[in-house]
Amino acid sequence: MNCVLVDDEELPRRILEQLIKQEPSLNLLELFDDPIEALKFINSGEEKIDLIFLDILMPNISGFDFIKSIQSHSQIILVSSEKNYALNAFEFPMVTDYLLKPIKKERFNKATSKAFQQYKNLGILKDKTEEIHTSLEKNELYVNTDKRLLKISIPDINIIEAQGNFIKIKTLSNSYLVYSSLMKIEDKLPASSFLRVHRSFIINLKKIVDIQDNSILINKELVPVSRRYKKQLLSHLNLL
Repeated sequence: MNCVLVDDEELPRRILEQLIKQEPSLNLLELFDDPIEALKFINSGEEKIDLIFLDILMPNISGFDFIKSIQSHSQIILVSSEKNYALNAFEFPMVTDYLLKPIKKERFNKATSKAFQQYKNLGILKDKTEEIHTSLEKNELYVNTDKRLLKISIPDINIIEAQGNFIKIKTLSNSYLVYSSLMKIEDKLPASSFLRVHRSFIINLKKIVDIQDNSILINKELVPVSRRYKKQLLSHLNLL
């Protein structure tokens, strides 16, 4: 985690600096004795800052006013020689912990471990959010038809049929004639849901109503199944 240290007292600042440098999960970017200069650095956005070690009692601006002025989502570990600020400290959601001076190594390790766990949790949440967004994007297909780009929900597609140099994409309520090929659209469909069953047809496996001999019923429409693709079709079905 990238971190900065803001403390106007030299001795506590030097002690904390050494503790930070001994912790493998921390990368100390800058240390400041002037909170105004620290604010300028943090709010410039030049560096991604994950954690701020912040003294509460400083000249010109208090640690709490400092927090209100930060334009970042960094975690904050507050540092103070006074116990009576602790309750106020945790009113700020970005405050992860509160360290009392003189800082003990064991207590420092506990605070940084807590911050690192939150950092990892945030990364997991971010990855999952991106995964959801990617999944949503993959559930949409834009097709060029009648000089317009139309959005089609992929799960709504029942059948795709080749018609010369065109393909017809059929949903429950509409059909779209698109200048393309089955091979091209096949690459953009999830293999878990869509399968080619004939040289001219791709079907949505989840929309199958019935299978009889060499044909499949999907939404009242019969789709032929060629011998070449039948074995692959059966392998995708949950057969009893």
